[in-house]
Amino acid sequence: MAEHEACILGLNMAIDMNIQKLLVIGDSDFLVHQVQGEWATKNFKILPYLHHVQELRKRFTKVEFRRVPRIQNKFADALATLSSMIQHPDKNYIDPIPVRIHNQSTYCAHVEEEADGKP
Repeated sequence: MAEHEACILGLNMAIDMNIQKLLVIGDSDFLVHQVQGEWATKNFKILPYLHHVQELRKRFTKVEFRRVPRIQNKFADALATLSSMIQHPDKNYIDPIPVRIHNQSTYCAHVEEEADGKP
């Protein structure tokens, strides 16, 4: 259910941002194959979530769901770790975290500093 809720939250955010074409990347076989209609479920607790995702899909001109193996989904793992550390007073909402992807490597150089006797 948590995976479906996260998907619904993401779809709602994309709708609020007036996004028309969307690529949804997830590491849940269960969710991706269900949403694509390849797998069915008899779990009555999951069905309302699945129906809601299907209704939200209709709000986009194009939506593609793609599965990425969990081991290759380090970006999502990092975001999940960050989100578990954030406490918001409302508990139902957190401000979006801006993420920038750079096309070039980042380098770190060690800089020696002069001791001035101060901590």
